[in-house]
Amino acid sequence: MKTEDCAVVIGAGHGGSEMAVNLRDQGWIGRIVLVGNDARMPYHRPPLSKAYMTGEADAQGLLLRPEPAYERARVECRFGAHAKRIDRMRKMVSFSDGSELGYTKLVLATGGRPRMLDPSVLAHPCENVHVLNAMDDAEGIRRQLLPGARLVVIGAGYIGLEVAASAAQLGLAVTVIEACDRVLARVTAPEVSKFFEQVHREAGVDLRVGTAVERLELQGNRVTGVCTKDGTVLPADLVLVGIGQIPNVELAQAAGLAVDNGVLVDEFTVTSDPDIMAIGDCSNYPGALYQRRLRVASVPNALEQARTAAAFLCGKRKPHHSVPWFWSDQFDLKFKIVGLSQGYDALVIRGRPEDRSFAAFYLQGDRVLAADTVNRQPEFMLAKRLVGERIPVSPHLLADESVALKSLLSPTTSSISSRAGQPECRNSPSSNTVVLNMSWRRPSGNP
Repeated sequence: MKTEDCAVVIGAGHGGSEMAVNLRDQGWIGRIVLVGNDARMPYHRPPLSKAYMTGEADAQGLLLRPEPAYERARVECRFGAHAKRIDRMRKMVSFSDGSELGYTKLVLATGGRPRMLDPSVLAHPCENVHVLNAMDDAEGIRRQLLPGARLVVIGAGYIGLEVAASAAQLGLAVTVIEACDRVLARVTAPEVSKFFEQVHREAGVDLRVGTAVERLELQGNRVTGVCTKDGTVLPADLVLVGIGQIPNVELAQAAGLAVDNGVLVDEFTVTSDPDIMAIGDCSNYPGALYQRRLRVASVPNALEQARTAAAFLCGKRKPHHSVPWFWSDQFDLKFKIVGLSQGYDALVIRGRPEDRSFAAFYLQGDRVLAADTVNRQPEFMLAKRLVGERIPVSPHLLADESVALKSLLSPTTSSISSRAGQPECRNSPSSNTVVLNMSWRRPSGNP
């Protein structure tokens, strides 16, 4: 490492901001340049659909770091700059204004962008059709969130449901359209989907699952109605599209880097070019815990990869093997998810969904693949260990709230299984899932 070395970080979101400052903390002595498309200082994005949308947070309160923090770390900030090309032979980044910047090491933290409606549904932008990715998007939506206005949300994933909840609290008439047969279908079990559907319906949200958008009715440059494939026309004053995310890989792809649902990296975030790294939503990394490659779009993943990359550039090899986790705030619910549930063969519910406080554990054999927790912070923290350390558990002990979850962190304790008091099981109506009957309780005197 030399004083003339220059590390350039493209992307000033959570991952890019953390990368730039942490790189200095890890001992990098050369230049550090943080480049971002957004002209604003780096800010928190998750609150855009929640606290910022409802007016509980302002732009200043969303800053990831105050400006002096970058100055203290001697990070040069170039915000509002658009990187257009990477010349790997010359080790130069070209920008849309014609300028160039040389690098010794380059970090791509380019994130992702919202998936748009098919052009057959919406051929051109409309002033009341929105996506949510940046503060400008959120401000455009907020201006139209007027009490009594009719909001149609297309897509019942995290973003769609969060905005629906925020809008309902502000007094709008909210309708959510989801092509799958339930909300959060790609990330949760049917039992958890059912809980969130009930919560939203009780709050006045009109949920329409199992239906897709056919076309939009237009009047000038505004959408006035959303037409579904079953022939229903939903009047709309504004529309939010929340149908997924596409990784921003065009810069990497044009530079000849290996790309496949994200920029391919190793466990140290290094791409197919040893002088270029990729972190956060744009990266596809080897997930050791699940023994497959993963692209995880979450703030915690971006932060952890940034720390791995910063350490690696300073000669410290700390592989990225963190357990993925996510969160979503809807109404009074703190919904936290740890791990990835694909491939589970049993589901254990701990607590009662009707109490708006429970945990759902996804098991494969006697291992916890993932857990969904609602208003259960202690169980979320313990679930991170159960997932990350692959601790074997006995499902009936996991379900029994009289058994402290912390005691299951010991492999010896958690694998104890008593023949007496085995829980009654029932088949889930939608899969091969087994849900433990929560009326069962372990007889007193059993270990």
